[in-house]
Amino acid sequence: MIHNIRTLLTRVACLVLLAGTSRGADILVGQTAALSGPTQALGLGMKTGLEVAFSEVNDAGGVGGRKILLTSLDDGYEPKRAAENAHILLEQDHVFLLIGCVGTPTAIEILPVCTADGAPFFGAFTGTGALRTPYNPLVVNMRASYAQEIERLVTLLVDGRGASRIACFFQDDSYGQSGLKALNASLKRRRLEPVALGSYTRNTSDVTGAIKSIVPASPEAVVMVGAYGACSEFIKKARALGLTKTVYCNISFVGTRALVERLGPDSEGVIISQVVPHPEFSSVPAVEAYRQALKRYAPAALSDWISLEGYLEGRLFAKLVARAGPELTHETFQAALNRPEVIDLGGINAQFGPNHNQAFDSVYLTQVSEGRIGSIK
Repeated sequence: MIHNIRTLLTRVACLVLLAGTSRGADILVGQTAALSGPTQALGLGMKTGLEVAFSEVNDAGGVGGRKILLTSLDDGYEPKRAAENAHILLEQDHVFLLIGCVGTPTAIEILPVCTADGAPFFGAFTGTGALRTPYNPLVVNMRASYAQEIERLVTLLVDGRGASRIACFFQDDSYGQSGLKALNASLKRRRLEPVALGSYTRNTSDVTGAIKSIVPASPEAVVMVGAYGACSEFIKKARALGLTKTVYCNISFVGTRALVERLGPDSEGVIISQVVPHPEFSSVPAVEAYRQALKRYAPAALSDWISLEGYLEGRLFAKLVARAGPELTHETFQAALNRPEVIDLGGINAQFGPNHNQAFDSVYLTQVSEGRIGSIK
C-alpha cells in the first residue's frame, strides 16, 4: 500500500514537473537540513523562515497565481544523508531547486547532486568559500561569506581593541577549516597568527582536546567556528578554568539564541557576527514585515537571526520567480539572476549579475549583555 501511494505521488510530481512552464502550476522547492539532533535549531529556524515567507506570498495570490510549496527532509547535519535527501528531492519529488540547506559539509555533498541535475542550489546556510570560488552559475548565495564575518571580527579585536593573542576553536571538518583559513588570512594581513588552535568533532560537544590546547595559551580572544552545543560547552569550561577575561567571538552559523540559552550567565560579553539585521530592534521595513509574518504564521516561534535569514531568502526567491516570468524554467530563472538590477526586499537590497551570485555583503556585530543580545555599533 505504501509503495503504491509513493508511486502515485511520484506520478503526480512528474505531472507537476511537466506542467512547470505553465502559468497555473505550483512551484515545488526542497530543503534538506538538520531538523533533529544537536544542531536542529539551525535547520528548524531556516525551515520556519522559509515557510513563513512562502505562506505570506501564497496568501497574497502567489507568484502569478502559482503557490510556492516547500518540502523539507531531515539530514541531521550529516553529509551522506544530505546527499541522499538531495537525490530524493530532485529525482523523486521533482522540486525546482534546493533552498535553505544547512551547513558546509552537507553543502559540499549536495552541490554535485544539483550540478548533475542542472538545478540551482539556493541560499545555503553557510558562508563557505567553496560555494563562492570558483564561480558556479547554479549556486545562489544569500549571505556574506565566513571570510567577511571573520574579517569584521578581527577588525574589532585587533584594529579596534588592540588584541594580538587570538586563538581559534573550530569544528574539525570543512566548515571549521573554512573559518580557520579565513582567520589565518585575516591575521596574516596584520602580521599575526593564532596563538593556539583547538577542534572538536561535528555533532558532538566533546571539547576536551580543545580546552587542553587553548586554555594554557591564555588568549585575549577566541574566534569560534562551530555550532551552539560545542561552543557553549567550550566557553563554560574555559571560563571555569580561568579564562574569564577572554573575549569569545562566534560567527553567525553558531545559532545565536540557542547559544545564549545554553550559556545562561556565561553568555555575558560573548560576541556573535550576523549576516542579517537584528530581528527585534531593527527599524528596517523588511524586518518589521518578518516580525508581523512570524506572528501570523508561526506565533509560537521566537524571532531570531536564522528564521529572519530564511524569511528574506524566501521573499527573494519569490521576487526572482516573478522576474523570470510566467514560463519558469532553470534557464529563465538563471536569466533573472543575471540581471543586475537591485531587488529591494524592504530596506535590504539584493543584487546579482553575471559572475556575481551573492545577494548580501553586510556583516553586523552583536554582543550579549545581561542576557540581552544587542548591536555593536
